[in-house]
Order: sequence, then C-alpha cells, then structure tokens
Amino acid sequence: MTFLDKEYREIITKAVCGKGRKFTKDTHTITPSHRPTSILGCWVINHLYHAKKKSEDTVIISGSYDINVWYSYNDNTKTEVVTERVEYTDLVPLSVKDDNCINDEYDIIAKVLQQPNCLECMISDKGGSVSIDIEREFVVQIIGETKICVKVKPNWKSDDDEDDVMWDYEMTDDEAEDIRPDFIHHKRKD
Repeated sequence: MTFLDKEYREIITKAVCGKGRKFTKDTHTITPSHRPTSILGCWVINHLYHAKKKSEDTVIISGSYDINVWYSYNDNTKTEVVTERVEYTDLVPLSVKDDNCINDEYDIIAKVLQQPNCLECMISDKGGSVSIDIEREFVVQIIGETKICVKVKPNWKSDDDEDDVMWDYEMTDDEAEDIRPDFIHHKRKD
C-alpha cells in the first residue's frame, strides 16, 4: 500500500489557535498651563498600537494616543487646547486556547472593538488639573500552524457518487421565516 492509497490525509495549515478580549477603562490627569474655569471639549486622536504574545495564555498590547482638552480660563474669557500623549499597556488573557499547534511561531491579530474614547472630562477638586476617563476594547487572535485530517476520496469523478445527486427541494414560507442570518452570534432561548 502506498501513501496515496490511505483513506485519510494530514494537512498542515494555519488556523486560529487562541482568542481573547479585553475592555479597559483608564483615568488620566492633565495639568494645563492655566487654571481651567470650564471644560469645553475633550477628544482622543492618533491611536497607535501593536500586539505580541507574552506567555502561553496572554497577549500584550502596547499603544499610545493623544488626549486633547479644550478648556476656558480667566473666568471664561479665554480658551486653550492642551494636548498630552498617553502610553498604555494592556494584558489580554486568552479565553480560548488550542494546544495542538505544531510550533511556537505565531501571528497575532489585534483588532480594536472600541477606539479610545473620552467618557468623562472634569476639573479636579483642587481646580488645577483635569481628570479624563477613557475607555478602549480589543479582541486578539493567535494564528498558528496545526494539522487537520481529511478523508481522501480517490474516485471522486465517478458517475455513481451519491454526493453528486441533485436534490430538488422547495422551501416553504414557514421554513424561510425560521432562517436566522446571524446564526453565528445568535443565542437560542429554547
């Protein structure tokens, strides 16, 4: 018997070997050059990040963004924008992990679910600084090499193959109503 006569084959492919998700809420303090009277606006821009695997069950995301606070001072007679660059590190635990990877070489895909966003911006109790609450959320995937086993069908061109039979089914309106196009994210309550 040759290798080609075997009924199953092993195929080496890349697949998702781990997943994780992390929501973070941070509070930053900025001290402007003038004592603020009121906050006129706050926004976050220039978000940059990169991810790497830290351990068997953790991915580390390092990034930065700029916080811009528009405030008034001198009893609301003048305005100014203060900008501060903030660096952060998020540890994302892997909630799903497959130990069947062939080697230790991985590709990390990090996707932002919630860009850094200002939740609240307020003048501190002492009045000399501004406190900003920021939220962000990431999802990560670990891509690694793994083996899958597939059934080999050497005579796939035969005319008497049952899989090639054309079945003629008609769908009723009741059956069409039961189709859930979001079946992947849908949770039944049966």
